[in-house]
Amino acid sequence: MPEERHENIRLKLRILVEGDEIPPPLKSFREMKLNKGIMAGLSQKGIKKPTPIQVQGIPTVLSGRDMIGIAFTGSGKTLVFVLPLLMFCLEQEIKLPFKPNEGPYGLIICPSRELAKQTFDIINHYMTYLERANYPRLRSCLAIGGIPVFESLDVIKRGVHIMVATPGRLMDMLDKKMINLEVCRYLCMDEADRMIDMGFEEDVRTIFSFFQGQRQTLLFSATMPKKIQNFARSALVKPITINVGRAGAASMNVIQEVEYVKQEAKVVYLLECLKKTTPPVLIFAEKKQDVDAIHEYLLLKGVEAVAIHGGKDQEERSKSVDAFRKDQEERSKSVDAFRK
Repeated sequence: MPEERHENIRLKLRILVEGDEIPPPLKSFREMKLNKGIMAGLSQKGIKKPTPIQVQGIPTVLSGRDMIGIAFTGSGKTLVFVLPLLMFCLEQEIKLPFKPNEGPYGLIICPSRELAKQTFDIINHYMTYLERANYPRLRSCLAIGGIPVFESLDVIKRGVHIMVATPGRLMDMLDKKMINLEVCRYLCMDEADRMIDMGFEEDVRTIFSFFQGQRQTLLFSATMPKKIQNFARSALVKPITINVGRAGAASMNVIQEVEYVKQEAKVVYLLECLKKTTPPVLIFAEKKQDVDAIHEYLLLKGVEAVAIHGGKDQEERSKSVDAFRKDQEERSKSVDAFRK
């Protein structure tokens, strides 16, 4: 396929790319040569064709290149780093099965527990379908605050292919030599802008120092401020940058309406809006105390609601997420930590 045709595909899908020797975009999962287990997993989820970030991102990652992905929430970016990693891990396991206490081969770092758990669940979905297709069994582990460390260690002892972690728990496990990154060759930082904003830059740089070999590094971000650009320059080698929509832009699938309301009238107006809106509803607030205040107000007004923020323990947070997902609650609110 000539380069001109590649450019036409990118233009049509509004994919902006920067870098040298960029792999061609592939418009179908079959062209990407994904195995039958992964294809079955995609089919079960009703995913028939790749999104723009996947069209260019998956071939880029499969080619072994470092990558910066700028994409909005809901763009399908998670599969850009999950599917190639599963392919790489299968290749390693087939060549030489992982021994006890070996791994991880791939490390995914997320800024929040909820995002880490969501990513972990997606990985396990495809691992299940790989096993059903008679591929070697792969193992993944979740390392986040609020979950006992021994649960992660149980998987690590058997040899682990993929670890999904938050920076704090990962640093703790590395410092205590519970895990090592001796064979880790694949690092993905999801929502890197949030990670840096939350003050994890130093922790992430320290995590880099634990790598003992060459690695492929991926960085995903909804925004690309100067701080992230500088961080990316120091962490990645000759990366390909893929941008699907202006950095920081909202999903094209979201209709946005703005209402100007006086500060003191906000919660009253919020209640009026909820009366006219079919549940479930997500409400975002900037501060934890605002979340608690809104939650208390809604309960007093007879609205069933759950609240989630970083000040609550993991059990409370998990229960709120599960309740919201199962449509057992009519309303839910959260701070930015739960914007997924």
